[in-house]
Order: sequence, then C-alpha cells, then structure tokens
Amino acid sequence: MDREQFTRQVKSSQKALRRFLTALCCGDSQLADDIAQDTFIKAYVSYDSLKDKEKFCAWTYQIAYNTFISYTRSRKCTVDIYGSTDIATSDRADDSFRYQALYRALDRLSEKECSAILLFYLEGYQIKEIAEITGHRQEAVKQQLSRGRINLRKHLESNT
Repeated sequence: MDREQFTRQVKSSQKALRRFLTALCCGDSQLADDIAQDTFIKAYVSYDSLKDKEKFCAWTYQIAYNTFISYTRSRKCTVDIYGSTDIATSDRADDSFRYQALYRALDRLSEKECSAILLFYLEGYQIKEIAEITGHRQEAVKQQLSRGRINLRKHLESNT
C-alpha cells in the first residue's frame, strides 16, 4: 500500500473514529484528536500486519481503543468533570454543552462498559466485532452492554 491509498482509507473512516474517541474522552475533542493522530500513525507504521485489508476501519478502532486505554492508565492526574469551569472555550460552546449530561454519565461508566456502549450504539458494530476490537469474549461484551445500559440509565436519571 502506498501513502495515497492509506490517506483515502483514513479520510473515509476518520470522522467516525474521532466521534467515537470524543465520546470515550467525555467530550474532550482535543484529547480525542491527539489519540486519533497517534492511532493513524500506529496504523500507518504497522499496516503490513493487517491481514484483511477490508477490515481497516475495525482495525483502526482496535488501535484507537488500545491507545485510549494506554493513555488513561498512564495519566497521572485526573480532571474532575464536575469541577471544571472551562469546558467550553471554543466558538462552538453550545455544542460543547449539548451532550454534557451524556458525557458526565459516560464518564461514570467503567472503561469496558463505556467502550461497548459507544461501539454498539454510536458506531453500529456487532457484538462479535466489538469483541475483536476490545479483545474481550463475546459473552463479556454482552455483559458489558447490559451493565452499561443499566448504569448509563441510572446516571442519566440521577442528573435530571
């Protein structure tokens, strides 16, 4: 594969990947962009290891998920989303606040539950595909979805 082919594949999948990462990062689009950039660099470097070129999108989701997990595990300080006063500093302040309750509820889920919920509902992946992306068994993904829905509903209802 040459650079041009890789660029075409990235362009066709980057919007959805950034949306997924923004939700995983609880609305922090700058962090999501950083992780997306790292993801595409890792994908470019290791593209030859991709066996089924038709699964490029799912493969990049797997890299993005692992990059996100690595970032959250290495992060030394955490930001309290409830105490943050500078959430909206962009021109799109209304967009930043539109999903604030959802981001807050997603932030309260475990990483596994949050990822399963986002991949299933936001990105439309099937359970088998989510298992491949996250490296979990299908039964575990089903359980994460079930628990995630219950916990997400509970957190959203407590915010109203």
